[in-house]
Amino acid sequence: MTHIRVMTEKDVPAVSRLLGGSWRRTYGPILGEETAVRISGEHHAPDRLSAELANKDMMSFVAERSDGSVAGYAMAELKDGDVMLDRLHVDKSEFGSGVAVDLLHAVLASHAGMPSIALEVLEGNDRALAFYRKHGFEVVERRSASHGVADRSSLILRRLLSRA
Repeated sequence: MTHIRVMTEKDVPAVSRLLGGSWRRTYGPILGEETAVRISGEHHAPDRLSAELANKDMMSFVAERSDGSVAGYAMAELKDGDVMLDRLHVDKSEFGSGVAVDLLHAVLASHAGMPSIALEVLEGNDRALAFYRKHGFEVVERRSASHGVADRSSLILRRLLSRA
């Protein structure tokens, strides 16, 4: 059983490890192991995660197991009046357990009142694409990937949060 809560500084080391493992597992086969390790090292280092916690435009959540260990992590950011779900990663042992859905719901609830939420999925990450489509996201754009993988394409997905 897991509990979703706002991430704190004490979670940084565990979240950094979770992100590193998830990125290597997911993106190593797509980008090559060396590229996945390099990008994860740049974007998921503990000092960077700590700095993000201090950014009032970013909101991070963890899924915590009953033993206190981190089972998953999600982070969304307000950018130019838009909400971007930047990360949602779950420990492989939790696949199919509902942790990803719980984290997604926490992000959506924390941004109630916003018109929509968007996210980027690197082409080839079919598991993530299927998950987000299942939860109401639709592909709205295809473009060059961000996060240091500009030679690849990404899909931008969006989900409405409220109806006018």
